[in-house]
Amino acid sequence: MTAIITPLKLTGAIMLLMGSASAYAMSDKNLVIVTSFSNDVTDVYKTAFEQKYPGITVEILKKKTTSGIKYLQETASRNGSDIFWASAPDAFEVLKENGLLAQYDSSVEGIPETVGAFPINDPDGYYKGFALSGYGMMWNERYIRAKKLPVPKEWEDLANPIYYRHVGMSAPSRSGTTHLTVEAILQGKGWEEGWQTLKAISGNFKTVTERSFGVPDGVNSGSFGIGIVIDFFGLSSKASGFPVDFHYPTVTALVPANVGKINNAPNPEAAQAFIDFLLSEEGQHLLLDEKIQRLPVNPAVYAQTPEGFPNPFTGEQLGTVDFDLALSKSRYNVVNSLFDVMITYRLDELRDAMQAIHHAESKAKGNADAMALVEQAKALVFTVPISAEQASDPAFAAIFTKKRKKATDEVSARQAEVEQAWDNLVVENYEKAEQLAEQALDLL
Repeated sequence: MTAIITPLKLTGAIMLLMGSASAYAMSDKNLVIVTSFSNDVTDVYKTAFEQKYPGITVEILKKKTTSGIKYLQETASRNGSDIFWASAPDAFEVLKENGLLAQYDSSVEGIPETVGAFPINDPDGYYKGFALSGYGMMWNERYIRAKKLPVPKEWEDLANPIYYRHVGMSAPSRSGTTHLTVEAILQGKGWEEGWQTLKAISGNFKTVTERSFGVPDGVNSGSFGIGIVIDFFGLSSKASGFPVDFHYPTVTALVPANVGKINNAPNPEAAQAFIDFLLSEEGQHLLLDEKIQRLPVNPAVYAQTPEGFPNPFTGEQLGTVDFDLALSKSRYNVVNSLFDVMITYRLDELRDAMQAIHHAESKAKGNADAMALVEQAKALVFTVPISAEQASDPAFAAIFTKKRKKATDEVSARQAEVEQAWDNLVVENYEKAEQLAEQALDLL
């Protein structure tokens, strides 16, 4: 008996063949993802995506954000990567300007255009936001109780001398997420007040960690009590059972983490499938894994979040800073260098100066002459070598071509010259500030 092929059956067969062809195309090569994310994130998504698309093998190239950019720039003529996946939006702007990202319009619906005033996706379609992140502080509750420390709520709280050697942070030159934290404070408070806040807090640092994850590790273990971190470090530690908590201060920004398809990707169909998977409710729900704990961009997922989990789409104010991406980008390396020169590489001198100031201030109240010396000392410590306008000047910013991981790293002669001039000023000011604080004590 001859089988009758109806139009409906024919359509189904064609769709099946098309699906098979698409799956074959996607499995022709590995899906190669360049990312700065930890194994806690990548392992979850690699496993789930390969289960959904069993013909595709995901290959993860783990690189810091800046290293990932450099890698894609150097391999552009022989590109073997399909996706770039990272937190810092600045990085995607650099890749976009270099022509290294391909436009892609996702088929996933229901994701808003903005969170607050910040666009979730690139308006030109070169990269998509898949998760939201804010910046704040986490603390070890056992440590806080044992040391009889108050729970901090605002950045200014961490400048209190009661927190001396109880605070940890990474340097923005070592971590893209830490850079965004620093930039959010500078934008929220303004250039001068922002650096004053950062220096006042840094006077209480126990350490500047080598990597960003050294901060949550230090808080989780009780090496220090309080860490300045991106939110998912604190939220994931808490969800994993560590005795910690996290808080967003008033001045913070909520910024999307992003994903983009590389231009001339070897496996574009698989790249598109992975991006859509990230944005789907299924993929977004994986952000709630206890080891990830990032804020989804798909509002529908928040119906499944635990009680107390932050929700930026319910009107809850999680960030007051309308983050200016162009401003951040214009002074990116300058801010990193300033932080290292003023804080990272001169932490001992800064701590000594701030400790002397706090001691003198506690004793000098009621003595106008002594307090005048204390105020002079503070002004010296809080001096910033350059203005905000100079930091964003293209000609000046172009001097800073290399990010240093340590003070001994070689940079261009001009960058080294400028940084040395800053260092000379900073060291002189910290020393003078300490002397003025001692003079104030001598008056009492």
